[in-house]
Amino acid sequence: MAYIPEKTIYLCLAHMSEEGYEQKYVKEAFDTNWVVPLGPNVNAFEESLKDFTKRGEVVALSAGTAAVHLALIACGVQPGDEVIVQSFTFCASSHPITYLGATPVFVDSEADTWNMDPMLLEEAIKDRIAKTGKKPKAIVPVYLYGMPAKIEEIMAVANKYDIPVIEDAAEGLGSRYDGQVCGTFGRYGVLSFNGNKMITTSGGGALICPDEEAKRKIMFYATQARESYPYYQHEEIGYNYRMSNICAGIGRGQMTVLEEHIAHHQHTCCLYKELLAGVEGIVLHENPSSRFDSNYWLNTILFDTDLHVKGEEHAYEVVVQGAVGGAAGVTHETSSLHTDCEPNKNVEAMRMALDAVGIESRPLWKPLHLQPVYKNNPCYVNGVSESLFKQGLCLPSGPCVTDEDVAYIVEEIKKFIL
Repeated sequence: MAYIPEKTIYLCLAHMSEEGYEQKYVKEAFDTNWVVPLGPNVNAFEESLKDFTKRGEVVALSAGTAAVHLALIACGVQPGDEVIVQSFTFCASSHPITYLGATPVFVDSEADTWNMDPMLLEEAIKDRIAKTGKKPKAIVPVYLYGMPAKIEEIMAVANKYDIPVIEDAAEGLGSRYDGQVCGTFGRYGVLSFNGNKMITTSGGGALICPDEEAKRKIMFYATQARESYPYYQHEEIGYNYRMSNICAGIGRGQMTVLEEHIAHHQHTCCLYKELLAGVEGIVLHENPSSRFDSNYWLNTILFDTDLHVKGEEHAYEVVVQGAVGGAAGVTHETSSLHTDCEPNKNVEAMRMALDAVGIESRPLWKPLHLQPVYKNNPCYVNGVSESLFKQGLCLPSGPCVTDEDVAYIVEEIKKFIL
């Protein structure tokens, strides 16, 4: 009898430890009345992350976006400054730059890892210096879908011009480059524990800091920048960005399954590779070489432009209602069915077809230099990210996805190919 999943197969659902450590630590917080944004769970979670990353100090925060924001502040980013950021990423990598009145300068990707192109990065730095008379204040590369960037080359360029690097490893927890944990190469490393990430705290993030002094500075800004008086004295602008002791309790429990989750995602990639072998017109994205060790947060495939899928004629006939690919609910209804840059019809047709049989998928991130909100921002492009966006699709990869689910997904993909 053919395998039919009982429930929708999602991209990456939260998965708790079998021993129930998450509930144990959350209960401890309630039992001891540590229901605040500090406490034993926060401290222990930070120590666990520090032990895992094996570098510097860690500050647990309310979101990965908050981590980006505070890292930018720590790097001295101010109104009127420019910050170079990878274009092929989620908007949380760039929006905090605008919070500070600075300007994101977008740099395109190289085709091997899909992350920031080191050669294009140097071109952008030279051009910004020539045009503005000053260097960008920081560089923000991203580990897209868990794939390590060419971070050695990026760091070489950054060091040449003495520009600090903030690694956005929100999708890359547990990924490694030359055996070193991603997020530990630059001055700061950003982590995310959103509900669909490698581990979750429901919502939350963390910032990897180079030393204790840097950690204290981040803690200061994350706790409203309060001065050490017996009353509330504020001489700088701070933020309420500390992680809740409740959420940190979940994180403590999740650290016990982190390695298991990484192994599962990587195993899922091997299954997709095996089952998609011989399927013409579809390419699975994999580590470019043995130096790269992706966690494969989400496995991704590319569709050749001449590959045709059932239902292409119905692509983009209706606007999206609700959520697509694990995103938060869409609360703003658009007035148009199309934008000036969207995934190819075969990609959208496959997304709709998979959705109809209970399989969640989603397009790749739309490059930020193509987003209307950033239409006037400086950008240095080579066409790589735009091409990938038009051809790519993310597939279920999380710890709740079984081997049988992967086989079912691939069989359904094959069915919809004309």
